[in-house]
Amino acid sequence: MTAHDPSAFIAPITEEDIADYLLQTPGFFERHAELLTNVQIISPHGHRAVSLQERQSERLRAKITDLEQRILEMVHNGQQNMLIDERLHQWACDLQRISHPMSLPEAVVQGIRRQFEVPQAAMRLWSVAPPYANAPFAQGASNDVRAFASSLTMPFCGPNLGFEPLGWLRDGDMVQSLALLPLRDGPMERATPAFGLLVLASDDPHRFEATMGTDFLTRIAETASAALSRLR
Repeated sequence: MTAHDPSAFIAPITEEDIADYLLQTPGFFERHAELLTNVQIISPHGHRAVSLQERQSERLRAKITDLEQRILEMVHNGQQNMLIDERLHQWACDLQRISHPMSLPEAVVQGIRRQFEVPQAAMRLWSVAPPYANAPFAQGASNDVRAFASSLTMPFCGPNLGFEPLGWLRDGDMVQSLALLPLRDGPMERATPAFGLLVLASDDPHRFEATMGTDFLTRIAETASAALSRLR
């Protein structure tokens, strides 16, 4: 080959060149369909040689299996959400049937434990009307707890960090995770002073996690707040 040979300046064809050509020439495999069965590649399942066509079928089957799993998870989550929504509705109806306001705090707590399978729950209220000022549910909330409740504009969920409201529970030393729900007039996200705090607790460290969705907890807090406003 001489220095003036034109072939000396032709770059070798790379895999990227071949891939680009196939992408820009969609009719290639239609004109050379035999390549789909003649070209053999290694299958990731069993390390056996399969055709391009079979390999593509395997990839499609894997994608279909993944989509089916996602659909099953979506259906399951939807069913769970419907069940929780039904229980929330039943609990709200039960609270509406309470005729004596003094019975409301216990009905709220016991309803949450029963309907939502929460192992432990308790609450404290303040700024209640004089007839209820000496009730057990209106005692024991420090100024720090009241300020903390007013600062919350969404449920607090996380591990047991020794919060004061754990002392309101029968077995506070067993708690691994908890949710703290402020009770206030109107939507929870409205930064108005709270008139109470609701604590939900579990011995399961994953029951109430910082990354969990809190839509249903917010609805629980707002429903409880509306019912308990009769005590103010």
